[in-house]
Amino acid sequence: MSAPGPLRVEVGIPLREFDLALALEVEAGECLAVAGPSGAGKTTLLRIAAGLLRPVAGRVAIGEEVWLDTAAGRELPTERRRCGVVFQDYALFPHFSAWRNVAYGMDGQRRERRRRAQELLERFGIAALADASPASLSGGERQRVALARALAAEPRVLLLDEPLAALDPDSRRDALRQLHGLLAELSIPVLLVTHSYDEAAPLAERVAVIDRGCVVQAGTAAEISARPASPFVADFAGAAVLYGEATLEPGGLTLVRLRGGGEVRSTDEASGAVAISVFPWEISLQAPGAETENSMLNRLGGEVDSLTPVGNRVRVGISTPQPLGTEVTARSAEAMGLRPGSLVVAAWKATATRLIPLTETSRG
Repeated sequence: MSAPGPLRVEVGIPLREFDLALALEVEAGECLAVAGPSGAGKTTLLRIAAGLLRPVAGRVAIGEEVWLDTAAGRELPTERRRCGVVFQDYALFPHFSAWRNVAYGMDGQRRERRRRAQELLERFGIAALADASPASLSGGERQRVALARALAAEPRVLLLDEPLAALDPDSRRDALRQLHGLLAELSIPVLLVTHSYDEAAPLAERVAVIDRGCVVQAGTAAEISARPASPFVADFAGAAVLYGEATLEPGGLTLVRLRGGGEVRSTDEASGAVAISVFPWEISLQAPGAETENSMLNRLGGEVDSLTPVGNRVRVGISTPQPLGTEVTARSAEAMGLRPGSLVVAAWKATATRLIPLTETSRG
């Protein structure tokens, strides 16, 4: 399976509350995740690439082959684009068995189509379910049938629309591992859209974060996490976001006086209004008065206002001068006797405190 070149998508289309206006390029063998909140324009972008929706202005090409060029009046129909598409609900034919879903659209005699479908199902570890109906399959099994069907026609591009959204948490973790392995094997461009940064980060070589129809930041997941371009991106990537006023100090640190009280320090340089981003795993929870590591310059006292179990960890919401969130193991939460109303101190290093200068339009 190969592609002659990158997938390029340029679109302009008015949506209900804003215009979708962006340009993306995905190299052969690369997965680009377009991540953003619900209603940001992600699925519209995917539908345009697949030929299921025509933009007011746009161009879609794979290598030198142009699938859509509104300026030139060219539009290749969906069935001739050789796109493998996995929809959010998988869109399997309920009256077809698993193998017949995979073989749908294949050329050749029934026996040959069954053999090829069986090979794909075997690749996904579900060959024994070839004769099963979609209704009898688990969510993860339906996803694998949908992926096998998308690859059956040897597509030049694979388009994934929220491929894990329909799964329960346990199935999602297993499907995430399997999908990561599959994408690593492909030599075609893969465009994935998702509302979850936690899914985009492990699956894609690059992530484009979009909001209200525009790309607000693009890069590797590590680059985006290390240097979020805005409070929106930091929050979307899972960081806690605080606001304050920054002043440079002697010795290379920046002091930030937080809105509502309290102060923190950062090794980033900034002055004026800033947003602070710090990831939950970089925050240590301590009892008031407990000894802390010398390297943890930042300490904010507060009160626990929520505890949310997630697997073997607990997400802890804290009321400091501004809301703050972190995670601890379930064992640590029990040992500390955490409950709503508990007094705690959130501590983290200055090196983990990322500063985002605020413009007039980005102030929180």
